[in-house]
Amino acid sequence: MKLSDVLIKPIISEKANAQQEKLRRYAFRVDTKANKLEIKKAVESFYGVTVVDVNTAVAPGKNKTRFTKAGFIKGRKPSFKKAFVTIAEGDTIDLYSNI
Repeated sequence: MKLSDVLIKPIISEKANAQQEKLRRYAFRVDTKANKLEIKKAVESFYGVTVVDVNTAVAPGKNKTRFTKAGFIKGRKPSFKKAFVTIAEGDTIDLYSNI
């Protein structure tokens, strides 16, 4: 798997921002087939930091229902994989530089 295909996007939420400040832990949405070694290499190459630890979690897909004029519309949101990357002391990742 190419390193450019491993990281999809960073996860930016209140919980993720709190972990960035306190624990130096950044959250990314990653490809479901990527393993921890590929995630570590991708983060180190793209952001130029030293990765200490990588934790992963798979969020399951959920059923969604919406009521419209035509009636109920049923669908399913896809499952996805998250990676929580802890970086070394003194390193930082600027996720807001491209905005």
